[in-house]
Amino acid sequence: MSTNSGSRPHVIVLGNEKGGSGKSTSAVHVALALAANGIAVKVLDLDPRQRTTARYLENRAAWAAKHGLALTGPEAKVIAEDDLAALAAALAAPGVQAIVIDTPGRDSALGRAALARADTLVTPINDSFIDFDLLGQVDADSFKVTRPSFYAELVWKARQARAKADGGTVDWVVLRNRLSPLEARNRRRVGTALDELAKRVGFRVVPGLSERVIYRELFPKGLTLLDLAQLPEATLSHVAARAELRELLAALDLPFAALKRAA
Repeated sequence: MSTNSGSRPHVIVLGNEKGGSGKSTSAVHVALALAANGIAVKVLDLDPRQRTTARYLENRAAWAAKHGLALTGPEAKVIAEDDLAALAAALAAPGVQAIVIDTPGRDSALGRAALARADTLVTPINDSFIDFDLLGQVDADSFKVTRPSFYAELVWKARQARAKADGGTVDWVVLRNRLSPLEARNRRRVGTALDELAKRVGFRVVPGLSERVIYRELFPKGLTLLDLAQLPEATLSHVAARAELRELLAALDLPFAALKRAA
């Protein structure tokens, strides 16, 4: 668990410069889990072009209004491209305990600024060496890690900036999303490489969200796996996915007693 001043919100940054990793889905589920447990949370979407997180929460509000439902959840504030002043103002706004930030799937000034303010950095990756290359490079024959890659170096610099700014630390968590039981050898090789790199650059590896159609189906309604009561067609697969989400939240080890009791 990272540390902060205790008087400001805990900043959770979803960061990954590769699209399609489940970053926005993870951001929404973490934010709504916090809100469902009475934690005052703000959501910032730093990708004004795609606005996936903002759209997800807009869909939620529209679905609730259409069907007369009282669904919990914050709105997402979209920060304009390279508007560092707006990001700083949003981070300084009073009245919240947690801020969840979804960064763009590309290099950006906003993304780098968010990393430097993170208490918890969550990097979802698909379980493949294509996504692993974001973090580190491996030998083609042995699959041994040869060196950290550009994103690991970017996080290292962000950690240095954070320590210099206020002495705080960053808890970096890598989520292994879309684990497939059909690719056991690849899964073992990626897992071994991640464990090796984790010791070198300092992150924790936890299971993320599996490859489930459920997550894509929930987006138009803005619902999450915490809203099974609103899904009359809920199946055992939904229940299993919700258990998976709870395990993810527990593994993040966020500093909120209410969330720990709920888990």
